[in-house]
Amino acid sequence: MEKYKILTDTAVPLDTENVDTDQIIPARFLKATDKEGFGKNLFRDWRFNKNGQPINDFVLNQNIYSGSILIAGNNFGCGSSREHAAWALKAYGFKAVVSSYFADIFKGNALNNGVLPVQVTPEFLNKLFQAIEKQPREKICIELEAQKISILSNGETENFEIDPYKKTCLLHGYDDIDFLISKLEAIEKFEDERNGIKAVPQVTI
Repeated sequence: MEKYKILTDTAVPLDTENVDTDQIIPARFLKATDKEGFGKNLFRDWRFNKNGQPINDFVLNQNIYSGSILIAGNNFGCGSSREHAAWALKAYGFKAVVSSYFADIFKGNALNNGVLPVQVTPEFLNKLFQAIEKQPREKICIELEAQKISILSNGETENFEIDPYKKTCLLHGYDDIDFLISKLEAIEKFEDERNGIKAVPQVTI
C-alpha cells in the first residue's frame, strides 16, 4: 500500500447519518473481481437515477466539492460487513473518511485497504461541515504521525485515536503480510534462540 503520513486536501461533505454499506456500494455490484472497478459505483443509487443520469443535488455530482477526504455524518459504514465498501471508497479516490462514529467492521476494512477512518467528536465534525459550507475549497490536514486533524483556515484542531499496529502499517505502507516480512529477521532470531541454535560466525578466507 501507499505510505500514509500527512494528507492535506479539500474535502467532500456528506452530511448524512447512518450511511450503510449497501448505500456505499449496492449489493448488485459485488460480483466484480477488480477492486479498482468499484469506484464508479460508489453511492450508485444516490449518484444516479434509474436511467443512469446523474442526480444533480447529490454532493459527488456537485463541481464545487472535490478532494480525497470524505466528511461524513455519524455512524458511517453501518450495516453489512462487506469489505467492498472500503474498496469502492479507495477506488473512487478517497484516502480518508472523517465521522463522529464508524461501525467497527467498516473501520477495520478501511484500515486494511489504506483508507484512514478519522473519528472526531460531534462538535468538531460540525465545525468541519460549517467550514466547508462557508468555503467549499477549504483545506483539511490530517497528520497520521501526530494523530491530528486540522482546519487550515482557522487553525481548529483535534486529535484522534488509531490502533497502534494499524498506524504502523499505514505509515510504512504495509499490509499484514508486508508487516510480517518486515519482522522476518527478528522472527528467525527468536526461533533460533528458542530452538537453541546459535548463529555460526562467518569466516572470511
